[in-house]
Amino acid sequence: MIKVNTTIKAIKEMVSSLHLKPVTVKLNLGRNKFVTFPAVLSGIYPSLFTVSPDDKNFLGKTAYSYSEILCGRVKIEEREAK
Repeated sequence: MIKVNTTIKAIKEMVSSLHLKPVTVKLNLGRNKFVTFPAVLSGIYPSLFTVSPDDKNFLGKTAYSYSEILCGRVKIEEREAK
């Protein structure tokens, strides 16, 4: 079993610090498929958070749970504002 160095509480604090800031979202779709897109962290809720993509190819908001970051399916990094 893989030991995790972080907790859901730490992930929630990290996500809440990025609220309404420009971020880069990287999704692991499985079988060596990854999607990366620029977005803004638009909403924070007790069990999930929403992301509004800046890319015109993505329409609407997407929602992810904090456990998806813990598992490695979603990675969020702050990007520099232009």
